[in-house]
Amino acid sequence: MQLPRSGSIRDDTALAELYQRHVYTLLGSIRRCAPTPEDAEDILLEVFMAAFEHNALTGWSEGKQLAWLRKVAHNKCVDIYRASQRRPSLSLETITEALYDDEDLLPEQMALHAEERALLHAHLTRLPEQQQQILGLRFGHGLRSREIARKLNKSESTIRMTLSRTLNLLRRNYSTEEDSDA
Repeated sequence: MQLPRSGSIRDDTALAELYQRHVYTLLGSIRRCAPTPEDAEDILLEVFMAAFEHNALTGWSEGKQLAWLRKVAHNKCVDIYRASQRRPSLSLETITEALYDDEDLLPEQMALHAEERALLHAHLTRLPEQQQQILGLRFGHGLRSREIARKLNKSESTIRMTLSRTLNLLRRNYSTEEDSDA
């Protein structure tokens, strides 16, 4: 990693020495909290960019510098964690495995899955538009009742009641269909 030019050779040398002294210590502790090695390196870069912008850092004792760098690294890790909680992500491997799960099934199993999807689609299309929309927001987009209520300008209790009634209706439709098939 190359630090940007600060203008003074003395400052550049001090920052380069600071980097050389603490890079491995910080990277080791950041790797424990970062999801990937690449994320750890990005956080490390952000820590040293913050050090570059903090003019007084080079005048501090080595212990105080390390404490400051560790605190910044900790705060950056917390930021990454909070962001991941707001926007959970799936690894590419997980998505790929889910896409190709059906390929491992026997042709009969694939046909059964296709029939089940078609049956579900038929049941869903018979529902009123609002019930379809609420189910789509809940299960398709993963929204909570409160978020759906806000989005549709309805009360949260109305959304919960509609979800409950709709799911019960679907259960009854499925059980009625199973009884008639038997």
